[in-house]
Amino acid sequence: MNPNVEIYTWTWCPYCIRAKALLDRKGIDYTEYCIDGDEAARAEMTERAGRRSLPQIFINGQPIGGSDDLHALEQQGELDSLLSSSAS
Repeated sequence: MNPNVEIYTWTWCPYCIRAKALLDRKGIDYTEYCIDGDEAARAEMTERAGRRSLPQIFINGQPIGGSDDLHALEQQGELDSLLSSSAS
């Protein structure tokens, strides 16, 4: 089963672009919620993630944090196992 990856972004956010580039390089499909200036969407994201910073990334409904967190998982060799686990 493919992982359910969601990412909240702003269009010109360099961290958002960096996180999406890693997912793209790995061939991972994701749902992007571009929330430029949408405070209601940002409030929803904050409630889900517990953070207001962007991007916020979820894998199979689990908040994993932002771009630095995603890259840290990749460097630690843990991202592939998260992405290969079946959606809950």
